[in-house]
Amino acid sequence: VTTITLNRPESLNALTPAMREALADALDAAAGDPVVNAVVITGAGRGFSAGVDLKALGGRPIVNGKVGDVLDVPARRAIDTMATMSKPVIAKVNGHCFTGALELVLGCDLVYASNKAKFGDTHAKWGVRPTWGMSQRMPRLAGSRIAAELALTARTFTADEGVQWRLFNASVAPDALDAHVAEVLDAILANSHDVIAAYKDLWRRSADVPLHEGLAIEATSEFDISDTD
Repeated sequence: VTTITLNRPESLNALTPAMREALADALDAAAGDPVVNAVVITGAGRGFSAGVDLKALGGRPIVNGKVGDVLDVPARRAIDTMATMSKPVIAKVNGHCFTGALELVLGCDLVYASNKAKFGDTHAKWGVRPTWGMSQRMPRLAGSRIAAELALTARTFTADEGVQWRLFNASVAPDALDAHVAEVLDAILANSHDVIAAYKDLWRRSADVPLHEGLAIEATSEFDISDTD
């Protein structure tokens, strides 16, 4: 298991361009490492991430609400790598998680959160438009009504609400989060890594097609399943 930690605890792990590049590079490395069978993303200290550190833009203007390629390019590369890699990616959300960080979490395969964590889509609060997938993944996961309420009000919500809306897998006590994720990992790692890779590929290729097309993709796809015996 590769664990990637967002590690600027003095700034609640707010995301800088350098962090986004490092995150994308770490995910690329995990994707290509045959020894790695799962990835966990978490935060250092008391928060997961406060989202984009606008101060780290160094005075660059935010034009038409876009933070710019300096953040957009590595952010999209990281989230695309999570979707396309053959290994499951788990978000272990140990504390507060807002906006750009929430977009990162929504791109993971599984999400387990501390029940003390707070979440929010605050794009509208700061006059910054979503560019890392919030407008697409949130409605698909939680439904259009919930997504609209969260985006238009920019209100915070709890991990328990996130589970209720099917954004997260589980909300657990902070002191039980590590053990809970470790138990999930033990169950995953005991199973066929090749079949897990096949599932991820099938999910990705059929996510936006009608059922009959998805069934055809499943029926006609071939995979190297080498660990059946």
